[in-house]
Amino acid sequence: MKKLIFAALLVALVLVGTPVFAQTIPSDSASEFYFVNVHIETIWPTRAGYIVQYRAGMHRLSRVHLPLEWFSSAGAKGEIIGLPRGNSWPYMSVFYRNGEFSHVRLYVHRVPSHQSWGSVSQNSSLDSLFENVETLNLQFK
Repeated sequence: MKKLIFAALLVALVLVGTPVFAQTIPSDSASEFYFVNVHIETIWPTRAGYIVQYRAGMHRLSRVHLPLEWFSSAGAKGEIIGLPRGNSWPYMSVFYRNGEFSHVRLYVHRVPSHQSWGSVSQNSSLDSLFENVETLNLQFK
């Protein structure tokens, strides 16, 4: 008898009570975050930051300059994530919040001998490329 009553209550809840369990989703529920992934062709580490050359179209490459201080602390604007061994190609995820740059993640090979890593001469003075860089704007033209 108890099983019958329990089964009847369960059926009643399913048929009548479904709206009770449904979540109310606001009509303007669009996320404030979105991201763009781009393939990294070459990444050059310098003493002031990273120069990242990425694929901006079928036959076009673009570059961005990411200051080293973006990667220096938790909650910073940048994060480097090592890719596992294999044939996956490095890429960059650029995150935006309400249309404004939030942070960047570089998914790169841990081994600097990978063909995606470039080298810059120690005598090169590229520090000026990283001065006053506050945001990251990807170019796709």
